[in-house]
This record gives sequence, structure tokens and C-alpha cells, in this order.
Amino acid sequence: MQNNVPPRDSKSERKRQMIALQKIGEILVTLPAAQLLKIPLNEVLLEAITVARSLTSHNAKRRQLQYIGRLMRDVEDIASIQTALDKFALKSQQSKAKFHQIERWRDKLVEEQDATLDQFLQQFPDVDRQHLRQLIRNAKKNSLPDKELFRYLQNVIDT
Repeated sequence: MQNNVPPRDSKSERKRQMIALQKIGEILVTLPAAQLLKIPLNEVLLEAITVARSLTSHNAKRRQLQYIGRLMRDVEDIASIQTALDKFALKSQQSKAKFHQIERWRDKLVEEQDATLDQFLQQFPDVDRQHLRQLIRNAKKNSLPDKELFRYLQNVIDT
């Protein structure tokens, strides 16, 4: 007679899963409130996360995070939580990349004005050339990176 009981995960596999859920809980605790509200969480888990945010004692916070990990085991749709966290991380990476792209354009425009300006105008033909040249001249006069030039480039690149 054959037994049709599905095989159970090993103890170490269950422990890895619990640690992974606790790490997701730690990420949830560090999220800004606006992002946290966009994630599908049950009330008990949301309350536990709110409590963890208010704790200052290291040991109390550690215990609360373990409790959150325990609550996470009861959540049926961990995939939707992970998907939401992945979207937040992707948006963060994209905004950092765009920020660095704008910084590079600003620095190149200030250092190598004419050649880089032509490249920039080819890529973004709707730019007010005179205004951009004026911003570059002002940035060259200042020893610090120019915020006005950065903001202008940011507006041009974002549109």
C-alpha cells in the first residue's frame, strides 16, 4: 500500500523560509508609510509593523521582527508583497540612474561646453539654446556645481 502524503520540507529548508519571511518583514518596517499603504497587508501584520517602527530598544525590536516573521508565515499571498517591494526597488534604481545621468550631463556641459552642448541638443532638440548657454556660463563662474543648471536639465530630460 502506497502512502500519498506529500513530502515535507526539511527543517533547514523551513528555517530558510522563515528567515526569508522575517527579512521581508524587516524591509516592510523600514518602508515609508505611503509605500507601506500600497502593499496588501492584513490588519494584524500592519499593526505589528507599526509597533516595530515605534520601538527603540534593540531587543524589543528584534523580538517584534521575529513576531512579524511569524505573522508572515500565515500570509497567503507573499508573492504580491514581494512584487510590490520589487516595484519600489526598481523605481528607486531608475530614479538614481536618472539622477546620475543628469549629473553627468551637467558636469560634461560645464567642462566641455561646445562639443557636449551639440550632443545634448541633438538628443533634446526642444531646448532653449541661449538659456542653456547662459546657465552653463553661470555654472562655470561658480566653483560649486550649479543647482539651477541641474534643475533645468532635469526638466528637459524628464519631459
